[in-house]
Amino acid sequence: MPKRKIDVLVLSDIHLGTYGCHAKELLVYLNSIKPKTVILNGDIIDIWQFNKHYWPKSHMKVIKCFMGWMSKGAKIYYVTGNHDEMLRKFVGFKMGSFKIVNKVVLELENNKTAWFFHGDIFDVTMQHSKWLAKLGAIGYDTLILINSLANFISAKVFNKGKLSLSKKIKNSVKSAVKFVNDFEQTAADIAIANNYDYVVCGHIHQPEMREIKNEHGSTIYLNSGDWIENLTALEYNDRNWEIYKFDEKQHIPEVQEVEEELDVNKLFDNMIAEFNLNKN
Repeated sequence: MPKRKIDVLVLSDIHLGTYGCHAKELLVYLNSIKPKTVILNGDIIDIWQFNKHYWPKSHMKVIKCFMGWMSKGAKIYYVTGNHDEMLRKFVGFKMGSFKIVNKVVLELENNKTAWFFHGDIFDVTMQHSKWLAKLGAIGYDTLILINSLANFISAKVFNKGKLSLSKKIKNSVKSAVKFVNDFEQTAADIAIANNYDYVVCGHIHQPEMREIKNEHGSTIYLNSGDWIENLTALEYNDRNWEIYKFDEKQHIPEVQEVEEELDVNKLFDNMIAEFNLNKN
């Protein structure tokens, strides 16, 4: 089956290395497309909650897929997020068509400019209480595990569909709703001030595409969502943006989930050596 061609693909908040990551579903999607430019918009590998004893084969296959695209000439920008903030030490690192950055500005067709960044800079808990943000991340991962158990019981015992406890909580708590609205407006205000036609974020796990205006102009705000709850991505083709939503009714091929050990320290040591070599 021919793969769909995509001019720009945006993925964020995959959280590889956590139990909530839907790597198998993501692999089905990745194997169906052929992107020219890929923006990995933060929190791809969850280094905050990383456990080297939990690294399923499907998670490694996602990394190998990205590497395969890179070997075929696709431009890949790894934008750092809060869960993979350790990579900020390597901003500027480049290997072939792969580059680690904090933000990206791309010129699209019709002289339209798109500004990509993760979005954690707007998060007060990240700036002033990082320990609280990390505690919240652990709680969120635990909630995802409880959600998975509830869905298993719902399907097997009651023959009912899936539910998302974390979504219900986020959508019902006023402070969470206000945070999302403030986040989107702040991103849009900065984009308008810099004359960007599009501002593209991740971080809040809320897929979105809408025009936001203020007294100085307007911009299109986009968010790629996540691969924990929403299973979404952003695709840009023929001057149009679309939110891709994975159909969970699709057949998911079995992956022999043999847990591997990923030595992050060794990975970083190799990156440091390569980084220093490139600088010299």
